[in-house]
Amino acid sequence: MSRNDFPRALHDLEQQFAELAPQIPEGAEKQALSVLHGIVMEVWRGIERDRVPAAGVSTRDIADLWQGAPAMEGEAVNQPLAVGTQAPDFALPDASGNTVRLSDFRGRPVVLVFYPLDWSPGCSQQLDLYEQESDQFAARDAQVLGISVDSIYSHGAWAAVRGLSIPLLSDFNPKGEVARRYQVWRDGDGFSERALYVVDPQGRISYNHVSPYLHHIPDIYELLEAVDAARADQTARLTA
Repeated sequence: MSRNDFPRALHDLEQQFAELAPQIPEGAEKQALSVLHGIVMEVWRGIERDRVPAAGVSTRDIADLWQGAPAMEGEAVNQPLAVGTQAPDFALPDASGNTVRLSDFRGRPVVLVFYPLDWSPGCSQQLDLYEQESDQFAARDAQVLGISVDSIYSHGAWAAVRGLSIPLLSDFNPKGEVARRYQVWRDGDGFSERALYVVDPQGRISYNHVSPYLHHIPDIYELLEAVDAARADQTARLTA
């Protein structure tokens, strides 16, 4: 196999893994295979990062592409699910193809970050901000999950060049199904609103926010306060 044939072969194997993964029974074997799959994909991303500078383009150049990208604008067209509503469960693949369910995090606060698209200006700034404040979320035992309609491959590449450790979930097929269930789907655009939900440890929505304009990045301090409120409510219930 030539070097030029390798990416296509890897892509074909990735497709086979994605098709077979749902058929593997839950358990230690599936976890081990998922870990092995993740290792292979990380090695491949490392190879690709090493190849980029040889072509005259650095990963820093790629990471900064958002600065010259077209602006993403437009008023909000949806009202979010109401506070107190039971958050709809979902099962979406992350950048490594592993299935992530909202119910996996029951017992701790979850921040759902619906954003329009990888690589766009506002989304790059917003996810960078949450990555920079990851210690603040960790101190609150809160799990942050990014959700967009991009493929797992786009998520993997975007996370690699931007240094994102936040799980990015692919609402790709059926396209926008989870965004629709959370009432943040922009049908005319083919992507979601810029929206936030805080899901409390019992699985209920305790905070919602839809940016009035797509390019508006939500206030990080308001979000952290919402996470604190969800945790305080949980403590009050336990001690009542």
